[in-house]
Amino acid sequence: MRTKIFMVVMLMGLSTILIAQTAEPMAKKFRGTERPAMRMKAMHGGNQGLNLTDAQKEAFKANMLATQKQLQPLRNALGEAEAHQKTLVTAEKPDFGAINKNIEKIGGIRIEMAKIQAKNRLDMRAQLTDEQKLKFDLFKHGMRQGKGPKGPKGMM
Repeated sequence: MRTKIFMVVMLMGLSTILIAQTAEPMAKKFRGTERPAMRMKAMHGGNQGLNLTDAQKEAFKANMLATQKQLQPLRNALGEAEAHQKTLVTAEKPDFGAINKNIEKIGGIRIEMAKIQAKNRLDMRAQLTDEQKLKFDLFKHGMRQGKGPKGPKGMM
């Protein structure tokens, strides 16, 4: 009787170990390969079910590249300003005037970036048909509601 109970306990223990081992590669699969591809597709439009023509795809690609070229120096400046902010805040005797000026600088950079991104979005939207515009607008609205890369933590 003891041996039967021992065998059942051992089988249950082994089956638990096997189940735990098979679940782990699935988590790694999503962490390592599929999610970045899904993120990139979402960030760059991912066609969004818009059924774009080849000319529209090329125009979108060119527009996105030009926008990224404009944003890169601003991103660099923003990173530098944020690093400087950290230095100012953690100083022995913080200078509130310098901190406030740097906050305004950071805000100005972010505003400039938002203007460039809005212009890009309007340029892309101008190339779409009315049906495509509706889908494009719904996609961006969903992303702001926490259903995509610009939503809460986790996607970006």
